Amino acid sequence: MAVILAFAAGVSVRDCEIGAEGARKEVKFMSRIEIAKERIELKVAGSGPMGAYTARPANRGPHPGLMVFQEAFGVNSHVRNLTERFAAQGFVAIAPELFHRTAPLGFEGNYGDFPRTHYQAVTTDTVEADVRAAYDWLRSNSAVHRDRISCVGFCMGGRVAVLANGALPLRSAVSFYGGGIAQALLDRAARQHGPILLLWGGLDKHITAEHRRSVIEALNANKRPYVNIEFSNADHGFFCDERAAYEPHAARQSWALTQEFLRS
Repeated sequence: MAVILAFAAGVSVRDCEIGAEGARKEVKFMSRIEIAKERIELKVAGSGPMGAYTARPANRGPHPGLMVFQEAFGVNSHVRNLTERFAAQGFVAIAPELFHRTAPLGFEGNYGDFPRTHYQAVTTDTVEADVRAAYDWLRSNSAVHRDRISCVGFCMGGRVAVLANGALPLRSAVSFYGGGIAQALLDRAARQHGPILLLWGGLDKHITAEHRRSVIEALNANKRPYVNIEFSNADHGFFCDERAAYEPHAARQSWALTQEFLRS
């Protein structure tokens, strides 16, 4: 894995050091990059307005666009921080509030209390309407390269990334431990537009080895390009530093892989 990290775009092996020192380096880097942050509302077909958090480099660009799809706990501080981190890497990033039909604007869940009502209200049809609204916002933004729009999602958002990549002509997609793909979205393998990076935790009991194999077999059967990465010592939610499952080595390495994949 260290060899792969050496090829991360714009990141040296020294910059990919794991732990507190590596984290300090990224914070120092971000502090040198001026970004603009804004909460906005988007019109969604068949629904009321959807809130979203956006971050972008302060210079005019154009820049690649990126949709950042939330975990099941809303567009919380972790997701907003991620959106800003992507902006510091040169993306115009937008994190849509996928619970907007049932939750108040700006909803943030508690990691100890799964928001089942909001989660169950998110369907394939509602997701496709929501991601299209976010995509259209990026496409209409003069600071965005219209043909360089990708997506990344975590947990529930990892499943949303697969749906978005099947519904929209995206350049690429990244799915962090997307649950429910094997059970409900294998038919979407044939519709994937851009290459997809799949990142899994080997200790994840929610997404089993059989589930992961099913996803890969479907992509292979449909000759869709992908990269499949499993971190053997990581659990579900390993990327989120606000959760008990956070695994810093897997988080740092997957961040470098994600940056390279989105730029390639």
